[in-house]
Amino acid sequence: MANPVVRAPRSIWRASGVTEGERAIPEETAIAFTFNTATYAVMMATPQDLEDFAVGFSLTEGVIPSIDAIDSIDVVEEEAGIELRIWLKAREAVEFLGRRRKMAGPTGCGLCGVESLTEAMRPPPMVGDGRAYSPDEIMAAVESLFPLQTLNHETRAVHAAGFYEPGRGLVALREDVGRHNALDKLAGALAREGSTARQGLIVLTSRVSIEMVQKAAMIGAPVVAAVSAPTALAVRMADAAGMTLIAIARKDGFEVFTHPHRVKGRIASHVA
Repeated sequence: MANPVVRAPRSIWRASGVTEGERAIPEETAIAFTFNTATYAVMMATPQDLEDFAVGFSLTEGVIPSIDAIDSIDVVEEEAGIELRIWLKAREAVEFLGRRRKMAGPTGCGLCGVESLTEAMRPPPMVGDGRAYSPDEIMAAVESLFPLQTLNHETRAVHAAGFYEPGRGLVALREDVGRHNALDKLAGALAREGSTARQGLIVLTSRVSIEMVQKAAMIGAPVVAAVSAPTALAVRMADAAGMTLIAIARKDGFEVFTHPHRVKGRIASHVA
């Protein structure tokens, strides 16, 4: 399987002169999703955690209702990329083939290839109540993400999605050149471990767009916290899903955009 990191030769130009060297950069590979031999999507992604990607993408795109619908997964490396052959059980295969569509997207493209405006704006499922978090717990969740981003430490070019549970800390983290892909891989990792997103919070290193909210809602996440800002549409979508959307999370605080009832208490220092 392709290495997720490549060392590329490059010239380094500085005021002091030019030197030669190498830089670690992330690999980007075409990943094809097929369900019972029917082509569904081709995404550009980092070639690691591919079984997680297969399961998570299937769940967040609504192809399957649960991981139990999958019979097996084959990861097949080909000259042009990697094919994820997902074999659905008989009933789910019949349902899938009846509504199959094709799509192709660049890195992390969450809406590329949808067939209508209605499909792109599909309402998210309502998330459950979940639990409330103190500001300190939210800050701890955000801060716990960065030390474990091993691929980003090496390349400085990938996103991460993590899942945090109070009392357990960061229980899962996945990285990818595409932010949507990182979230899909996280969703798959949780499902394969028999966990759900209902009793913790999802932490993202990226901005929050509508697709990120839709995918998080599909796995029942009541709280999403991101280091960057949300789009206006993402805020409206999170509000409609009953999701608490926290963004612009930094070392000194964060901003809550929707359903603030899940944030309780005071932060250690005042945030202007």
